This record gives sequence, C-alpha cells and structure tokens, in this order.
Amino acid sequence: MSRAFYLSGVAFLFVALVLSFLSSISLPYLPAIDFVRVKFSGSSFSESLTQVRWGIWGPCVYNNNDHRVCAHTGHGYAVPIETLNGQRVIVGASFTRGLAIHPVATGAIAIAFGFAASKYENGPLVASLASFFSALMLVIAFAIDIVLFANVHHEIGKLKNVRANVNAGSAFWMTLVSLVFVLLAGCTVCLGRRKDSGSNSYPMLTRTSGGFMSRFRK
Repeated sequence: MSRAFYLSGVAFLFVALVLSFLSSISLPYLPAIDFVRVKFSGSSFSESLTQVRWGIWGPCVYNNNDHRVCAHTGHGYAVPIETLNGQRVIVGASFTRGLAIHPVATGAIAIAFGFAASKYENGPLVASLASFFSALMLVIAFAIDIVLFANVHHEIGKLKNVRANVNAGSAFWMTLVSLVFVLLAGCTVCLGRRKDSGSNSYPMLTRTSGGFMSRFRK
C-alpha cells in the first residue's frame, strides 16, 4: 500500500509539472494558453479588434478574420487599449511582471519530481518538502493571476458603451489544477514514506512469561 501511495504522488507531480510547464511557455509561443482574455463585440475598435489575450512573454490581439498578432515583449509589458471614440485604458506592466514566477514554480516542481523518481535514500523526504515549496510558489503565482484578472476587468469596465467579456484563460485554470496536484503529491509522497518506514521496522523481541505459577517450578 505504501508503494501505491508513493507512485500516486510521483504521478501527481508529473501531471503538475506538465501543466505548469505549458503555463510557463504560454503566449505568444502557445496561442491557446493564456492567463486572461477579453472578447469584444461591436465596432468600437479599429481594424475590427475582437480579442486581447495575456501571456507571460507577451500579448496577442485578434480581429474578425481570426488573424492573430502577437508581441514578443518578454515579461513585464503594458497593454494599451483604445476605442474609435478616443477612450483609452492601459493594463500596466506591474500587473504582468509578476507572471514570471510561473517558471520558478515549474522549476521547483521539476526538482520535486526528480527526487521523487530517483533512488536517492532521502529522495521521498526531499520530494515532499520540495512539493510543499512548489505549492507555496503556485499559491503566489495564482494570486498574481487573480490580481491581473481583476485589473483587466477593472480597466475594461472603464470603457463606456463597449461590450466586452473578461474571462480567465486556460493557463489560469492550469495553474490552479497544478496547485491541487502538487498538494496531493506532497501528502501522498510523505504518507507513502511514513508507511514504508513503518513496514520496515521490526518489533522488539519479547520474552513470554509462564505466568505466576512458573515462579515455583524447578
């Protein structure tokens, strides 16, 4: 049973690593993976702007023909949005700069997975500690994602007579799922290690007593 717990923890770490790795790449390299997206309807923008998406390394904009233009700005970029009637809002660089913590969390998960999959004697203990550290990084990363989402929603709400929907992107939810899997991994790896340690311990040899009457036997 302890081995089953441990292997489950390794599997959880692997899934979390894949999801976190994809989130760390995101836009503009993986167009389908973004943290926040805004969908516009109507003709309030030039060139028929329909969508704006935020990734770690740059934003992407879409038009009516589903043509995508992405900027490879690196982390910490600002996104200005301007309507035809002169309204203008800016999602500042301070809200996208923090997204760079996602690769850090991915690296921590990779370390945890490496120790969990290795034959190092103290690997399970290190993997469990690294898993909980990864969970802390993911909590911070997810909090930054929420702040970015809230800021985009706030800025878009300033535009009058503009129909827009602000939604969390796929990377937003992938980060949350990664957090859940890393927490599960930390618990199962730790539990599997404790059960395995318990199964390897040997009971103390006890000397059986013959009872009270045995004292009088010769």
